[in-house]
Amino acid sequence: MSSATFEISFMGLADVDACWQLDQRCFEGTEAYERRTIRDLLTSPEAICLKSVTSDDEIVGFAIGVVEPEFRGHVVVLGVSPEFRRMGIASELMRRLEEGFRLHSVHLVHLEVRTTNDGARALYEGIGFRVAGRRLGYYTNGDDGYLMVKSVLEGRPAAE
Repeated sequence: MSSATFEISFMGLADVDACWQLDQRCFEGTEAYERRTIRDLLTSPEAICLKSVTSDDEIVGFAIGVVEPEFRGHVVVLGVSPEFRRMGIASELMRRLEEGFRLHSVHLVHLEVRTTNDGARALYEGIGFRVAGRRLGYYTNGDDGYLMVKSVLEGRPAAE
C-alpha cells in the first residue's frame, strides 16, 4: 500500500454518504458526526471540504474546515481510513486545507484534539500547530481536549 497514490479534491453533496460512512469508521464510538451534520458542512458556503481518493475513487481521507469571523479558520474534522493511516494523507489534507484558508484571508487556524490522542497531537505539532490551551470536558464522554493553533500567513504570530 505504501506505493499507492491519492488525489485530493473538493467534496460536494454527492459525497455525503461516503464521507459520513468514513467518519463513522474513523471516529467509531467517540465523536462521529450525524449524516445531517456532514451534509450541512458540505453545503455551507463557509466550509472548505476536501477528500483524498484512491485511483478507484474510494474516499480514504477527508478534512473539513470552516472560515470564521475575524480571519480565523476552524478545522472541524480530519479523518483517514484506519488502513490508510501513516501514508501522508492527513498531512496533505491539512496542507491543502491551509491553502484554502489562505485564499479566504484566514491568518489563524485552530482545532481541538483529545488530550489522550498522542498520534493526532504529534501530527499537528509536526505541521506547525502548538497547544494554546485545554478545554475541560470538551468531548461528549467528558474527555478534555487541547486547543491547538497555527498562524497560516507569514508575518502574523499565532495568538488566541
